[in-house]
Amino acid sequence: MSLLFEDGHLIHGSDNALTRFALAPGYHHWEDIREALLTRFPEFPASPRHGATGNLTLAAEDGDSPPELRITWRDALCWLHLPQTRAAEEITKETFTKLAALRRASDSSPNPAWQTEAGGRIIWHNKAYAALKQKAQHDPECGGAALFSTPSPDHPNRVCLRSAQGEKPDWYALTTTCEDNLQIYHATCINAVVAAEEAQRNFVQTLAKTFAHLSIGLAIFDRNGQLALFNPALVDLTALPAPFLSARPTMVSFFDQLRESRRMPEPKNYKNWRQEIAEVIAAATDGRYQETWSLENGQTYSIRGRPHPDGATAFLIEDITAEVTLTRNFRAELEQSQSLLDTLEDGFAVFSASGVLTVCNAAYRTQWKQDPDKSFAEINIDDAIRVWREMSSANPLWADIAEFVMCRGDGAGWNMPIYPLKGAPLSCEVSAIASGATLVRFRPIPVGAARQDRSAAPMASDQRQPPK
Repeated sequence: MSLLFEDGHLIHGSDNALTRFALAPGYHHWEDIREALLTRFPEFPASPRHGATGNLTLAAEDGDSPPELRITWRDALCWLHLPQTRAAEEITKETFTKLAALRRASDSSPNPAWQTEAGGRIIWHNKAYAALKQKAQHDPECGGAALFSTPSPDHPNRVCLRSAQGEKPDWYALTTTCEDNLQIYHATCINAVVAAEEAQRNFVQTLAKTFAHLSIGLAIFDRNGQLALFNPALVDLTALPAPFLSARPTMVSFFDQLRESRRMPEPKNYKNWRQEIAEVIAAATDGRYQETWSLENGQTYSIRGRPHPDGATAFLIEDITAEVTLTRNFRAELEQSQSLLDTLEDGFAVFSASGVLTVCNAAYRTQWKQDPDKSFAEINIDDAIRVWREMSSANPLWADIAEFVMCRGDGAGWNMPIYPLKGAPLSCEVSAIASGATLVRFRPIPVGAARQDRSAAPMASDQRQPPK
C-alpha cells in the first residue's frame, strides 16, 4: 500500500491503500493518515519530511498488518509505503469492489461520520466530516467529539458547531455506537428543529407577557397533564405559591392543592375526590367543563375547561364576585319593585318600543287574565288589544293605542273610558315613559262619572281626553 503526498496534501495512492484508510486524493492531508496510524506507529512524524532524498522505517507496536511503515521523501514529495503480508495480497477483486462501494457510500453521505479509538483520537472520517473540520474552529490534535461543543444536560445527544467566521452556529443530533473498542459517530443537521423550538419559545414568551396583564387566571396543561404555562392572576386567585406552580404539577396535584387552600368547594365525599377530579379533567378535555364555585370567604369563581391542540388543556379561573353580587342586588330590586306594583289597585302594563309586554302587576293579570311570565311566546300590543276588545264593550280607539305604543302617533299622553263586560268601568290612560316604552294604566272610574260617561259614550266620535 502506497500513498504520495506533496506539501502535506494527498495527491495519489494505490487502490488498496485508499480503500483501507478511506482516503481520497485532493481531499485528505498528512494529518488524516497520521491520525489513522499513530496508535500503531507512535513515532509517526507530525509533518511530512522535506528536503533532500531520505527515508525512514517505523515498526508497528502490534502484530497486525502492515508490520512496518517506510517513509521516503525528495524535495516536496513524500511517499508512504506499507508492505502487506501475503494473506493481504491475496484479497480478491470482489473484496476490493465491496470496499470501494463502502467508501463511495460514506463519502457521498451528507451527514458527518467518524470513528475514534479508546483514547478519543480520530482514526477515520468521511468527506462530510472533513468539510466541517475545515469550516469549524477546532484543535487538530483533539479527539473526534472535539469538533463540536460539549452536549448540554438538557439535550445529551445534541451538539453545536461554531464556524471560524462567527456565523450562526449549526446544530447536530449526535448518535454514538461502540463496537470493537471503537466509538462510531454519526451527526445529523437539525437546524430546522432548533429554529422551530426557538420560535416556539419566543411565541410562548409572547403569550406569557400578554397573559400577564389578564385579570383571569390561566393554567395550561400539556398532553402529559403537567402545568406548562400560567399567569400571575392564577397565583392571586388560587393563593397557590409560585414555586409550586413553577415545578409543573399535574392536574390532580393542582386541584388537590386548590382544595387544601380552600379555593374550591369542599367535596361532600372525600373518598370520591379522585374520581371527581378525573371527571373534571375528562370534561375539560372535551370542552364541557364549566362551573361556578362559591367559596367559604364569600367569593364566587367561574371555572371553564377548554381543550387545546396537541392534547393540551386550559383552565380559566375568573373572579365573578362583583358580577354575582350586582346580579343578586338587581334581582332583589326587581322583586321589590314588582311587589310594590302588585300592591297597587290600578292595573299597570308596560310595553317596549317594539310593542312587547314587559312588565305588568297583579291587578292587571287579574283584570285581563294575561301573564307574560306564564306565556310560552311573547305578548305584544296586538295580543293585548285583542283580549281587551273581547272582554269589554266596543271602542273605536283601540287602534290608537297600538299606534301610540309603536311610536307612530303623537307623543302626548291621553286617556279614554272603557267598559268591561264584567266589572266596573275603567279609565285607560296611555303615556310615554323612558327608553321609548309605553305605560297603559287601567284606573277605576268613580260611580257617578261612570254613569255620565256611559250615557254619552254611544254618541262620542272621539273619546280621547288629556290625562287628569
